[in-house]
Amino acid sequence: MITDLIRELVIYGKKNGLICEADEVYATNRLLELFDVMEYEENPEITEPRAVCEILEDMMTYAHENGIMKEDTITAKDLFDTKIMGCITPPPSVVRAEFAKRYAESPKEATDYYYQFSQATNYIRKDRIAKDEKWVTDTEYGPIDITINLSKPEKDPRDIAKAGQAKKSGYPACLLCKENEGYAGHFSHPARQNHRVIPIKLDGQNYYLQYSPYVYYNEHCIIFNEQHIPMKIDYAVFRKLLDFVRQYPHYMAGSNADLPIVGGSILSHDHFQGGGYVFAMAKADYERKFVIPGFESVTAGIVKWPMSVIRLQGDDMEVMAKAADHILTSWRAYTDADAFIFSETDGVPHNTITPIARMHGDKLELDLVLRNNIQIELIAVGRLSSIGRPASYQERKYRSDRGYGTCGTSCTSEGRDGRIGQGDISRRGYPQESTD
Repeated sequence: MITDLIRELVIYGKKNGLICEADEVYATNRLLELFDVMEYEENPEITEPRAVCEILEDMMTYAHENGIMKEDTITAKDLFDTKIMGCITPPPSVVRAEFAKRYAESPKEATDYYYQFSQATNYIRKDRIAKDEKWVTDTEYGPIDITINLSKPEKDPRDIAKAGQAKKSGYPACLLCKENEGYAGHFSHPARQNHRVIPIKLDGQNYYLQYSPYVYYNEHCIIFNEQHIPMKIDYAVFRKLLDFVRQYPHYMAGSNADLPIVGGSILSHDHFQGGGYVFAMAKADYERKFVIPGFESVTAGIVKWPMSVIRLQGDDMEVMAKAADHILTSWRAYTDADAFIFSETDGVPHNTITPIARMHGDKLELDLVLRNNIQIELIAVGRLSSIGRPASYQERKYRSDRGYGTCGTSCTSEGRDGRIGQGDISRRGYPQESTD
């Protein structure tokens, strides 16, 4: 009976801090309206709620059987169950006030609250996240995490067809915009009635904090600009990342690169990613250290890692950001034809950096991963291509991420034998082709 399910969901909301005693009648009436129910009588036998995914599944079965939810595709169900949860999700002002109160006690207490809240509202679908496969494998670089994300559902062909027929909308401008908070969604844009974001300031600029609904790692958060502006790796980004980890020292924060292929999936909106997770690269030690002239207070070196990673450590955010910008500027202009590294071709830039910031004890730490997105186009002829692969008569495209290439910034390096010498930060790499 739908009234029993409504009662069960309201109890779930109270137990998980989504609604308080004063909100109980209001939330119940919103749900009665949603399901077009005119009569209601509490069932005193319902005292303990099941998992929210089970309650919602039963509610959607009722809604589909009674013509309230017109279709039972994955997208239709996601739109409707989010609408249900929106009825018991507190408004942004309440969530932000609670976050601020807890942050005054400690940053970790604030994020613990917000992460639990994001799961309780079913914005983070725990039942889907549980399907992900994760394991650790030992390598010469230390243990490396392997994950297969299975929580993002496959599209139903009916949903794809409907999305193709839907009228295009420019609101919200993208999946990261602040206007997603509370948005009803449609077949080509997810519903977000149960979504709440937290305003923060990074180096004096307005950003928002939210969690990723797919949680690729523990407490996977997204920090996005208040404005819908493109991503760009520069000095300002280094300052913002370092400022974030100063405010949330238990989290790391990084930015996808700002070029296609090696960059993020949403380059049109300035954003970073962070979370309460220590990645394998963060555990890797220096392979060798060097001194950057003019930045002697910063500890710098190459990390023992399969990509070219320069690690900086220091106390001063300003000095760290300037040192990182010095490396970025040098790398953006760097070309080494022998190693197939080109800073640009036909005016198209290829070199950029993926920066990741964290606190290392009481030190600021910034890893700079050198990236290059150059692509090679090969046309296979005959039975075998010139590189010995089975040929097809269509053009095949291969790309090489020159992330392990040479950086041409001048430095003083200290090798493993302790000798000091002038030279380039150099690790040769050669083209490795992979299917695009």
